[in-house]
Amino acid sequence: MLHTVLRRKALGESVEQIQPALIIPTGKRKGQNPSVASIYRALAEHEKTQAYPEAVETAHADFAALQQRDRSPA
Repeated sequence: MLHTVLRRKALGESVEQIQPALIIPTGKRKGQNPSVASIYRALAEHEKTQAYPEAVETAHADFAALQQRDRSPA
């Protein structure tokens, strides 16, 4: 869904124009449109990952280490 938003924004469409065409594929709101606020949050998160890739990589590594620790028998 994010790729669709990014592509259409690059073509000059606003989030408000894109939102009605998006459908949530899974979960409690399956089949409904995401809110405009949700789309803006996803775009902001995407921008952070693009701006600070090393921080995202570190966070993923830390999370994987925590998961591994939790799975290890005590």
